[in-house]
Amino acid sequence: MTTNLTTEVRAAQLGTLEAQFEMRFTSTPRGARLARRLSGERLHAWGFPYGTDEHDALTLLVAELAANAALHGRVPGRDFRLRLAAHTDAVRIEVTDTRGDQLPEPASDVTGLLGTGGRGLLLVACLATRWGRHPRTCGGPGKTVWAEYDRP
Repeated sequence: MTTNLTTEVRAAQLGTLEAQFEMRFTSTPRGARLARRLSGERLHAWGFPYGTDEHDALTLLVAELAANAALHGRVPGRDFRLRLAAHTDAVRIEVTDTRGDQLPEPASDVTGLLGTGGRGLLLVACLATRWGRHPRTCGGPGKTVWAEYDRP
């Protein structure tokens, strides 16, 4: 797992962009669910059929990043932005929120397995080929958390 690469450096290494989806969602559990559902439909339309390992892994990555944005990156009255980009060799997921003071850190261990939360980034680290974070590129407050999933 490689974390915290900048967008510009990594984007230059990805293959040709084939398809892209971008949308803003409310920073609520409902917004996170809608992001997951719309991403699942978009991935299916792009040739990642429902029920395949690729589709399930990508949808789970979107679900975890969107849920984190709604829970930990929430600023009242502000949305989060989801961007999916399917390249010839990988799919990149970016979730941008407006809260820059709570930065995600890689999960270091699996403590508290009986708890009800705290394993989202561990799932991201296990499913994604690479993931990381960087400040919002537009110069405003906040951060972008991204994950990439290499196509087989």
